[in-house]
Amino acid sequence: MSNDAARDKFKSYLSKKGHRVTNQRLAIFEAAFARTEHFTAEELLDYARELDDSVSRATVYRTLPIMIESALVREVDIGKSLKYYLPNVGNTQVAQVICVDCDRIFEINAPFMEWYGTTVSSKLNLTPCSQRLQVNAQCDSFRKTGVCKNRPVKH
Repeated sequence: MSNDAARDKFKSYLSKKGHRVTNQRLAIFEAAFARTEHFTAEELLDYARELDDSVSRATVYRTLPIMIESALVREVDIGKSLKYYLPNVGNTQVAQVICVDCDRIFEINAPFMEWYGTTVSSKLNLTPCSQRLQVNAQCDSFRKTGVCKNRPVKH
């Protein structure tokens, strides 16, 4: 889905749910859809404030659930105190691999997931409505050198 189509879907979803389309919400949307890496709500706040310095923390925390409900953004829980988010721009059949040394989240195509979910659910006369595959992995480089090659460099 293009950013224009996603933006239109977001505006339409806001209206349908009785929410106003505001500059703050649009800045939050734009900041989220500019990301190619997973982000936290606090990081999204920083990104959105770069676009519109009036964006409030409360608006970010109220807007994220709306973007999740509309299927524009997905929430990723890696079992820590923080939730991570990523725009839904393509394949939703992905496996998440989390580097336990730096908490970086990688997503790889996992086309078998739809087949697997349907197969195991149908054995119980159920229909899958969501699924996720998450693998925690250790960084070989970190184990050898003490430096995780996946850890983003802080500037």
